[in-house]
Amino acid sequence: MNRKGINYDVGIEFNGKDLSRLEFNTHIIARELEIIKNDLHCNAIRISGTNINRLRAASEKALELGFEVWLSPHLHDHDRYETYNYTLQSALMAEELRSRWQNLVFITGCELTLFMNGILDGKNIYERLNNLSNIDQNKFQEANRKLNAFLKETCENIRKVFKGKITYASVPVLEDVDWSLFDFIGLDHYRDKRNRDAYEQIVGSYFKYNKPVIITEVGCCAYQGAEDAGGSGFMILDTYNPGRLNGTYVRDEGLQSSEVGELMTILEAQGVEGIFVFTFVAPVFLHNENPLFDADMASYGIVKSYNSKKGETYPDMSWEPKEVFYVVADKYKE
Repeated sequence: MNRKGINYDVGIEFNGKDLSRLEFNTHIIARELEIIKNDLHCNAIRISGTNINRLRAASEKALELGFEVWLSPHLHDHDRYETYNYTLQSALMAEELRSRWQNLVFITGCELTLFMNGILDGKNIYERLNNLSNIDQNKFQEANRKLNAFLKETCENIRKVFKGKITYASVPVLEDVDWSLFDFIGLDHYRDKRNRDAYEQIVGSYFKYNKPVIITEVGCCAYQGAEDAGGSGFMILDTYNPGRLNGTYVRDEGLQSSEVGELMTILEAQGVEGIFVFTFVAPVFLHNENPLFDADMASYGIVKSYNSKKGETYPDMSWEPKEVFYVVADKYKE
């Protein structure tokens, strides 16, 4: 496995106003990247965010540290035209970095069937996810037609301005991507109750394209039952009361660490080219001793974020590693 990676969020915009990372402090960014390199033993990093200046600054620092950067611009809940223009603008910035460091891959989009307006019904990801159960095969085919038409036009124009390799972070099974457009196959591949028995088979089905398979996201939340929720684990948040969960859940860092460790072992045995564990830190999902307000349980972060105190392991950081942090570090150290 050549790419030993982690997802790193510099601030993704949701609902036109909410950010997954409120503060962008260049000192903190640099320190976290050093920890990811030296203590997690990562050689690749997927840098995700909405603000292009933030993406540039974090990517530049990561490139200076010797990472292979997988640049992943996110524009959620915008239409095809706005998403296309934003992606091209991001590609221009990415090429400026690539021309200096070379070691950069551009991710053309992330789960656009769910995150972009106009493919599935619904004004945001929550509505689109809830509508999935009511979609028949004809609507799925139409959704994939729209997706691939967008990707074809976008890739053709990205190739004109970005001279490096490109991929797309897809939802396996749901999205039937035209992989001839890309250099790598990218899969945001979570395990849940529905696909548990077929998880390995699903990954294996993508090797038929004779292109390197990259797991652009894999992870699990830290509560009992999260292993069955997979990529929907975050939906235990109360959407009407920020920072609060929608019910009673039992925190379980051991479950998170064992699930992620097992998935990494499975994927490496499958022969994937690389893995990007999701995710390093989720600063707005704050840990709280009161389980009802422990938003970190809804986070895939391998560290837990604090509101008003520093961690013990890294006293200069406002977070503490979870058990899964050390599982990932040991896997990559091997």
